[in-house]
Amino acid sequence: MASERAKQLAAEQKATKNAEKLRRKNSTDPKDWGQVRQIFEVYKVTAQHDPKANLYMGGALVLTIVVFTVIGIFIKPWWLYLVFGILFGVLAAMSVLTWRAKSATYKRYEGQKGSAEVAMSMLSKDWVKSPVITANRQLDIVHRAVGPAGIVLIGEGDPGRVRAMLATEAKKHEQVKYGVKVTTIVMGDRDNQVPLDKLADHIKKLPKVIKTAEITDISNRLKALDSMRPKIPLPKGPMPTSKGARAAVRGR
Repeated sequence: MASERAKQLAAEQKATKNAEKLRRKNSTDPKDWGQVRQIFEVYKVTAQHDPKANLYMGGALVLTIVVFTVIGIFIKPWWLYLVFGILFGVLAAMSVLTWRAKSATYKRYEGQKGSAEVAMSMLSKDWVKSPVITANRQLDIVHRAVGPAGIVLIGEGDPGRVRAMLATEAKKHEQVKYGVKVTTIVMGDRDNQVPLDKLADHIKKLPKVIKTAEITDISNRLKALDSMRPKIPLPKGPMPTSKGARAAVRGR
């Protein structure tokens, strides 16, 4: 009986394992992908939106191999430097892929409502990101990020309406957490605006005004403010998500 029971348990475990493998194989969630598939998916999305990616990646690979091979001609054994050239060439090509993938991601989501979330997803874990904390019926949107620079409010949409929304939100946030700096940013391509592809870097360069330990406390206080908000009038259909951006740029 014990032997039969052991065989049954082994068969169940094997079936469960096979089912999990099949699920991961057919999954569209980057967290379920292996590293090779992650890189392939990153490359596929990047090449689709950036036709020059192949040229840059190939150039980085070939140039690195040529440089190491030339060095190997003068420093023996040459074949060892050729091997190093191939290895470092692949690393160079992957670095170029990451660079071009980031650019392609911005191009992919540029002009879409809620696209600021893509840039926010590029911020480090030191930042607590809250996409679409408020919006109006014209789909002007305000996002929030809390991090070393304090509270950062990002608005996208009509500049006039967005600035009014940001001013209102800044006052609300200052009342919730008095003394913490609130920075407002209008995302866009006009004067006094920050483009989507420069938004993450712009936020990262803001002066650090609070310590890491304070970020969680501030975020918890702001949850009370968010809980009192009316339901946001968002349209039906998908909006850009940070998961898509991370999958394209980081491959996970």
